[in-house]
Amino acid sequence: MGDNNQKMKRSRTAPSRSGSQKRVLDKGGHIQQAGKIKPLKKRRSTRRMIKNRRTTSRNPVKSAPLIPEQFMRNHLKPEVQESVTHDPLVSVIIPAMNEEALIARIIREAERIHPSTEVIVVVNGSTDQTEARAIAAGARIITYSEALGHDVGRQIGAEAARGQVLLFIDGDMLIPAQDLKPFVSAVLSGIDIALNDYNGPVRKVPVHPVVEAKHALNTMLGRSDLKGASMTAVPHAISRAAFEMLREGGLQIPPLAQAMAIKQGLLVKAVHRVPVGRLNPLRRKDRRNQDLLTGVVLSDHEEAVRWLTLHQGSRGGFTDLHRARHLVRAR
Repeated sequence: MGDNNQKMKRSRTAPSRSGSQKRVLDKGGHIQQAGKIKPLKKRRSTRRMIKNRRTTSRNPVKSAPLIPEQFMRNHLKPEVQESVTHDPLVSVIIPAMNEEALIARIIREAERIHPSTEVIVVVNGSTDQTEARAIAAGARIITYSEALGHDVGRQIGAEAARGQVLLFIDGDMLIPAQDLKPFVSAVLSGIDIALNDYNGPVRKVPVHPVVEAKHALNTMLGRSDLKGASMTAVPHAISRAAFEMLREGGLQIPPLAQAMAIKQGLLVKAVHRVPVGRLNPLRRKDRRNQDLLTGVVLSDHEEAVRWLTLHQGSRGGFTDLHRARHLVRAR
């Protein structure tokens, strides 16, 4: 009997972190600490993690402070607690400047794309209520006082995104969720870059120079099948792996990113048509009645061609067949 009591007494004593201090279980199974024991670091990191999750939650709820004994009674380990937090599968990135009229509706459509979706709004150069309305709609907000431009805003949003699929749309264009889902589905099925299957008004005479540039670049890249599909246009989606490969070149020059992606062997495909030409608002023009954005987009395509000739030769990877032009130049 005495031996059994000794065994029971030993079973109620748990080894401590130091040899001289002990943690003892009372009759109710609760921990009774003998001596001064420093709190476990893992518990502090768990509390910090949960605190952070509250601050980023869409609907923050006040809760009682976590008590270590409660964790022990419920057998909750830090590893189990960390597994509760999951990164979203889809990140929708929206650059926005003075888009208070549409931003909340655009966010709502974005949230309907997939059950595991985060929406990131890069508010830049806004002087209206864009930021406040985006916050009220539940989006993550990145704010800049100066105007960044759509492409830089996309790069910044992508850097902050946590999803495996990055979908890019604009804050001035309301696109229904059913027209956004095909881009996400395409990337989830294995496509690296899913483009808008929109070629622009090719039958209009004269053809717009931006439309010509898109078709010409795809032909130079050996992808005439893409026609006018381009990363310059939204919506388009890319995989996390594709973004990591293109991070050095950056998304701030979309035609360059497209050229790098194709030449590095990424799977690029036009997957769904959204007629953004009709959805785009009227652009501000200069004194010569020219769209101010046209020059920027054409310059971006020049950057892509420059990169292509730098890495693929002066003919962009195309042969000169049997022409011995070097003989003429030598003379």
